[in-house]
Amino acid sequence: MDLDQILDLDRQLLLAFNGSDSLFLDGLVKTLTTAATWIPLYVSLLYVVLKNNDNLQKVLLIVVCAGLCVFFAGSLNDMIVKPLVERWRPSHDDQIGMAVDVVNGYRGGDYGFFSSHASNTFSIAIFFALLVRSRVLTVALVVWSLANCWTRLYLGVHFPGDILCGLLWGGLVGTGVWLLHYKMSRRFSGCCNYISSHYTPTGYDMDDVDVVISVLVMTLLYAIFRACLYLYS
Repeated sequence: MDLDQILDLDRQLLLAFNGSDSLFLDGLVKTLTTAATWIPLYVSLLYVVLKNNDNLQKVLLIVVCAGLCVFFAGSLNDMIVKPLVERWRPSHDDQIGMAVDVVNGYRGGDYGFFSSHASNTFSIAIFFALLVRSRVLTVALVVWSLANCWTRLYLGVHFPGDILCGLLWGGLVGTGVWLLHYKMSRRFSGCCNYISSHYTPTGYDMDDVDVVISVLVMTLLYAIFRACLYLYS
């Protein structure tokens, strides 16, 4: 299979995921793909960090590492990769652009390789999964990231290949930043392995992890509510 065949398959897969005849789904996706929708999630993750780290150095290190995830996973992509690769988004593609189903005329910027939504969210998901070591949080954050990826396909602003590469890069960034955090944190704190049903192996209170899960559920309910309003707008 040559490059042209791969790109053609990517286009066909995109059209299979793209859009629907449902105003409810249009409203749901529009809410889920908006960055502001996830502010409560970020605040809840910060709450968990503040609640479970006993000095300012630890907190600042985690905050800086989370910032590095966003910078290396998304910002560098927007500044360097997308302008260099110059791959048109599906909504601007000269072969299928007119066939792409868009919501409220939204077509995104010019270039889409690779997806910053995918790389950003997955880098954060992997970093906090490795940091906290809670299975339920890991699953929840991975599902959150994949949901964001689905919204980009639904809106027709990224090809599946953009999403896949974004996930791969985000996973590498999240893992690399966590390794940096692990090495740095050992300089001012000892290594403890908690054995308790109340704490994760890295010492995070499970009740605090439940706060993040609750926020995710409430955010989903909010998105569903907004989608219902969208039906009558």
